[in-house]
Amino acid sequence: MAKEIIEKAPFNFNFSLYDFQKNLHYIQRYKAEDNKGRYLYWDKFRWRVDKNDDPLIAWWATKLSRLSLYKIISYQDKHHKDFMFCTPDTLQAKLHKITQFSAEGLAPVNSVKRNYLIASLVIEEAISSSQLEGASTTRRVAKEMLVSSRTPKTEDEKMILNNYLLMREVKEVKDEELSIDMILEFHKIATKGTIQNGVIPGELRQDNEIVITDGVDGNIVHQPPCHTEVENRLRDVCDFANTNHSGEDGTMFIHPILKGIILHFMIGYEHPFADGNGRTARAIFYWFMLKNKYDYFEYISISKLLKEAPVKYGKSYLYTEIDENDLTYFIYYQVDIILRAIDELLKYLQEKSKEFEEMTTLLEGSMLGEQLNFIQKDIVKKAIKHPGRVFTANELAVDYAISANTARKYLNIMNEEKILKSYKEGRTTAYIAPANLYEILKQ
Repeated sequence: MAKEIIEKAPFNFNFSLYDFQKNLHYIQRYKAEDNKGRYLYWDKFRWRVDKNDDPLIAWWATKLSRLSLYKIISYQDKHHKDFMFCTPDTLQAKLHKITQFSAEGLAPVNSVKRNYLIASLVIEEAISSSQLEGASTTRRVAKEMLVSSRTPKTEDEKMILNNYLLMREVKEVKDEELSIDMILEFHKIATKGTIQNGVIPGELRQDNEIVITDGVDGNIVHQPPCHTEVENRLRDVCDFANTNHSGEDGTMFIHPILKGIILHFMIGYEHPFADGNGRTARAIFYWFMLKNKYDYFEYISISKLLKEAPVKYGKSYLYTEIDENDLTYFIYYQVDIILRAIDELLKYLQEKSKEFEEMTTLLEGSMLGEQLNFIQKDIVKKAIKHPGRVFTANELAVDYAISANTARKYLNIMNEEKILKSYKEGRTTAYIAPANLYEILKQ
């Protein structure tokens, strides 16, 4: 018999399992989280109880504490059992930290500089999301394809282009309510031109052949709901997404970040498509974040970090399903991913800002210094580092989130100033960095 990927807890919670009075000291010491703020499942928890304490009683006391915090949501599993979650103190602290950030706080208000600093991160998410699903194209080749707008050569490249277009679509419909049509459109964009697992873009699966295995011994760890129920169950997902959970007028309060994460989980649980479920789930998460004014989420890549630890990502689903539909495991994991993604974004912005200041210093003694805008100065920086490098309007349009006409205008000015030299490459006008650019700038 194959080994289980997760050791199951010895029992489901029951009030009468242990005597309250005799075990009051357990109830007082064991809370929803451990003393390091971790929300652990039994397989990890049992090894971290205090010395001489009974792990079984400690687990019972922990579950008792969690029970007092649970919120039941209007969504059930395939066995008609409710899903629930709780927000212990450490989780609330993490959510507070995330909500402290804003688009203005992460990047300069100046639109040109801001667009340059963060636009390439949209490309990062498109690449990482595809690689998480199995695409093997290198990051360098993938980015070259996106910035040059060339036609994808392989199915993996097609998947990456699709994800890039998907993120653009998410931004376009951020003010709309979630619907089955929107979910289908997200999936259609994500899987167009691909054939993995016999997927039909924009169509729900028509059988129950899709199962989730542990990836090691072939054990089935999740069997999604029956395909005949998927459409109705997706309506429940949409109802949940579109319900007011602001806590006003007596409604249940669910923090927007938690709700977005729960929507991510729901699509993964339903697995409504033959392939592309992960990409669709992450797109819905991003849609909900943008809808709720967390604009900077457009620029953080959760897929990159999920890709680094796919087993932990999978286990966060399993812990929820195996422990009485407790979504808190999945929520904790995703919140930690978001915090790490924000840290990476801040580091990236800091590095890019430093590079900009260095370039500004270089150009201070040049007559061009005040004539060039931020994008043109950054092109100068790249050109100095890489003599002979070729620039095109389409590349700049993608890299800096500007129109191709605007990019062409910037390049033509630089050609007139002899910073770049234009030439024809087929129908395209390209601009090459001269080897003596530094001397040109000094003049």
